[in-house]
Amino acid sequence: MGMTVVEKILARAAGQASVKAGDVVEPRVDLAMSHENAALVINQFKVVYQGTGLEPKVWDPSKIAIIFDHRVPAESPKTATNQKMIREFVAANGITKFHDVRGDVGGICHQILPEYGYVRPGCVVVGTDSHTTSHGALGAFSFGVGATEMASAWALGIAVNIEVPATIKVVVKGEFPPFVGPKDFILHLIGRLTAQGANFKVLEFHGETIRKMSTSGRLAICNMSVEAGATSGIVPGDEETVRYLREEAGVADGISCVSPDADANYVRTVEIDVSTLDPQIACPHMVDNVKPIDQVLGTKVHQIVIGSCTNGRLDDLADAAAILRGKKVAQGTRMLVFPASSKIFGQALDKGYIHDLMKAGAVVMNSGCGPCLGVHEGALGDGETALSTTNRNFKGRMGNPTGFVYLCSPVVAAASAITGVITDPRRS
Repeated sequence: MGMTVVEKILARAAGQASVKAGDVVEPRVDLAMSHENAALVINQFKVVYQGTGLEPKVWDPSKIAIIFDHRVPAESPKTATNQKMIREFVAANGITKFHDVRGDVGGICHQILPEYGYVRPGCVVVGTDSHTTSHGALGAFSFGVGATEMASAWALGIAVNIEVPATIKVVVKGEFPPFVGPKDFILHLIGRLTAQGANFKVLEFHGETIRKMSTSGRLAICNMSVEAGATSGIVPGDEETVRYLREEAGVADGISCVSPDADANYVRTVEIDVSTLDPQIACPHMVDNVKPIDQVLGTKVHQIVIGSCTNGRLDDLADAAAILRGKKVAQGTRMLVFPASSKIFGQALDKGYIHDLMKAGAVVMNSGCGPCLGVHEGALGDGETALSTTNRNFKGRMGNPTGFVYLCSPVVAAASAITGVITDPRRS
């Protein structure tokens, strides 16, 4: 029996000829990523060395990335002190893949990793963030771990006791209709699978639609794979992967794509034709509570959010700016925009997108995660409703358990900002 992409990656990383779903392996880690929660990892890392008489040192500083993004700039003395501790640890251990609170190299961790070429096809990537699944867009097996598991990876360079996940094959065909795109597809898939439908499994994406999809779109669908319970989402590396890494991330060599065997074993195959797909909306308070936009038209919206690791890339900002250019955000509705990285922010400035958005009435913020989870900037008031391009909408997700969060694509968000209610961009 042949192997899936993830089985091939894990077999290589574990030094074995082959593995299958259910096997337990300890693969070598190619990249270990944390954000501000590196403070928790550092505490656990010190515990690993207690009683050994050895000085705590990471196994390979070149394979660790730390990005400040959840609370930037620091919103409290506690956060600032934790960031200070992390800076000291980074300096002491010679960690060079460090992105501090800066306007030139800052950004959300799941954008920084691909943007700087830190992720390659065939790699094993672990991160102390559930949306580490994003990096499967570049053909890597990328998944979230806890602070204790990450501390072990820092010390040993391996991921401890990893059960090889089974894989669901997702075959996507058809051309997206106007104003419908990857975000609508992944919301539709999550609604179809349910929030537990891919628990402890990998979603492996195939089909002509995926082959034609940009890396930006692939990042969006792999990012949200975890919302169906998946351990990871993955797009097998192909020509688009190589193009992105060479042309946009500046990677000159070391790109080796991994494809599944023709007789790979999948636990399930899901086929979706996007040619008849409508814009999709995930309604409160679950990401799998997905409805076609017609079923929620006219819902009053107090806050529009465009950005995040899901939909804060240049094409997302371009789409939103095109709709808002020459128009105004509705009175009584506020609009927040946060690009996924400083680089994207700069590109959007150069192309005039930021000017268009601000002139329409949007508040454009520095790159970060704060509004998405509601810990820093953009919290909802009691009973308020948000329409957002982010990835989660459970109670309290934007800082207020009495709020209501709907999820959508950038074009739906932009069209709705003009009217102040959920609006179909195809009819606006």
